[in-house]
Amino acid sequence: MAIFSMGDHIILFLFLLVTSLRIRAAEARAFFVFGDSLVDSGNNNYLVTTARADSPPYGIDYPTHKPTGRFSNGLNIADIISENIGASEPPLPYLDPALYGPRLLVGANFASAGVGILNDTGVQFVNIIRIYQQLQNFQQYQQRVSAMIGPREAKGLVNQALVLITLGGNDFVNNYYLVPYSLRSRQFALPTYVKYLISEYQKILNRLYELGARKVIVTGTGPLGCVPAELATRSRNGECSPELQQAAALFNPQLIRILQKMNSQFGSTVFIGANTQQMNNDFITNPRAYGFVTSKVACCGQGPNNGVGLCTRFSNLCANRDIYAFWDAFHPSEKANRLIVQQIMTGSIKYMNPMNLSTILAQDSFI
Repeated sequence: MAIFSMGDHIILFLFLLVTSLRIRAAEARAFFVFGDSLVDSGNNNYLVTTARADSPPYGIDYPTHKPTGRFSNGLNIADIISENIGASEPPLPYLDPALYGPRLLVGANFASAGVGILNDTGVQFVNIIRIYQQLQNFQQYQQRVSAMIGPREAKGLVNQALVLITLGGNDFVNNYYLVPYSLRSRQFALPTYVKYLISEYQKILNRLYELGARKVIVTGTGPLGCVPAELATRSRNGECSPELQQAAALFNPQLIRILQKMNSQFGSTVFIGANTQQMNNDFITNPRAYGFVTSKVACCGQGPNNGVGLCTRFSNLCANRDIYAFWDAFHPSEKANRLIVQQIMTGSIKYMNPMNLSTILAQDSFI
């Protein structure tokens, strides 16, 4: 009869553990998230920064009914995409100490509220995870996973993963138009600034490709001039701010064109453009058709349109978040986020270029 020592049992246990992790990595599609406050799930909670959403009433409709660091009353876009792709849970913030072991295989959220394409965007927030640091964290993540399941399996996990990146809005709202005669607005006319942003964004996307990303959803900016914050401070007669609307109108088509160019260079559909400007415009221009009573007033805030300052426990707070398109001065409500993700999943070429996420998942199932 074979006799096993304690050392043999430990070796067998470790072998079975690594084998099970490799099987899990092969079966599940990891999800990685990069960008700003539209998709940050709590990284900024671990930073000394003013760009935080870790106090009530943020999270009032989250399953725990507690603030999580998401700039939402509940779930954000990344969370809802996770639901739709059948993930066991949304990827944890990269700075969350709970992100270790098998949970690493789910993916990770590297996003940080306040960041932009440019490093000088969001300087007023002091300490945020700028996009190139997010990419460095992604590289570090891969080293951790490689040590756990092996280099070949780690590479496969990243190559097969879904990636979401959301950048650009802050480069206008919290940079170019942050103050009158800002440094960037004196340096560039708006059309030249947009071209500069697109060229810098291309470098970021190229680096993401170098790090192994092969299916990347890239969102455009929303209708920047129509958020409650801009209606409160820039609006003439309650209309969307024309300057910020022009910025979005210049930026988004150029982003789609550069994604198409990059896909052509790589010889495959790596980058998928999400027309979040149109997705938002649908319920902003006709809120009642989507069950909202208003798209001009935030649920949480103060001042005109509830669009001045931060959402705090002392702010005005609506009773029913589902009838407000905007949760706070800048961010959509969970219900609005669900409408956006519905178009990401199944929208036509008007919303998703060259294809929606459901088509990508269906194609991948035949590979």
